[in-house]
Amino acid sequence: MELYFSNHMTEDNEYLNDPELPDAEETAGLYEHFSLTADRGQEPLRIDKYLHQFRQNSSRNRISQTCRAGNVVVNGAAVKQNYRVKPGDHIAVLLARPPRENVIIPQDIPINIVYEDDEVLVVEKAAGMVVHPGHGNWDGTLVNALAWHFQQSGQKSDLDRVGLVHRIDKDTSGLLVIAKSEYALSFLAKQFFNRKTSRLYWAFVWGNVTDDVGTITGNIGRHPKNRMQMSVYEDGSAGKHAVTHYKVLERLRYITWVECKLETGRTHQIRAHFKHIGHTLFNDERYEGNEILKGVNLPKYRQFIKNVFEILPRQALHAHTLGFIHPTTKKEMHFESPMPTDMQEALEKWRNYLVT
Repeated sequence: MELYFSNHMTEDNEYLNDPELPDAEETAGLYEHFSLTADRGQEPLRIDKYLHQFRQNSSRNRISQTCRAGNVVVNGAAVKQNYRVKPGDHIAVLLARPPRENVIIPQDIPINIVYEDDEVLVVEKAAGMVVHPGHGNWDGTLVNALAWHFQQSGQKSDLDRVGLVHRIDKDTSGLLVIAKSEYALSFLAKQFFNRKTSRLYWAFVWGNVTDDVGTITGNIGRHPKNRMQMSVYEDGSAGKHAVTHYKVLERLRYITWVECKLETGRTHQIRAHFKHIGHTLFNDERYEGNEILKGVNLPKYRQFIKNVFEILPRQALHAHTLGFIHPTTKKEMHFESPMPTDMQEALEKWRNYLVT
């Protein structure tokens, strides 16, 4: 069995396979590709050589890269490629999900690249762009645009094997990191898996959030009736553990501008968590945030909200910052994306409304 590196990495992989739920707010993760236990009579042997005996269609170089990224675990601890296997060692290889079978067609689509080197690329995704081809969106995606970029710049990058480390929803704007090598993908995936990355989101939510700072904790899983939504299960009866920290940045009477820090990366985490506490994201159609949830039911106010919806025709969510350790330099990288035009104009319109 070959050691796969993939752009389909997720803690909630079943949602990516669901044609009714093609997008993910933030997904990254690893899974145990295979495991084994060394025989009692095993002589000391470098682990890259040892694993190559069992996976001969995977090169030793690929196995070594997996070790370098910290994704070969012996008795619960990551080891390097020169570790010598001993009798009774339990060995697990943690890898990204295997890629799906679909052809990536390069397309000349403008994208905003904010940083690029030989190992990583950081892009500022516009709202309305799907990240990866899938049901109903087989082209016109960020991955199609990246394929064109790599092709035009003469770079050899197989997006069926390397690429996306995490994803954000179609109508969420902001920062994404893309791996340009198998090693970079594996290294970055480990950081997301171990929650070592730093990510801040900006959101406008309905209502006046009472506390200046707070934490929302509750398992997130598929909604029992509406397959297009995720639900919060505080009792832990379903879903997966999820934690969102938030800070109020500005109160605008009927909406609140909040900054969110993700401790976990579940599908629709911010959207589901804030709906759960009664503060649905502004104009989030999937979660009924495209209705007037707060404010006075008067013609002038209804027209005002309609105008803001037209300015900001999507959920008010933006991936503002992204931080990670670089795969080769091991230096901390930090990027910030300014508030996009549609959110900025909506914010100014709300501010003006308060003084009229």
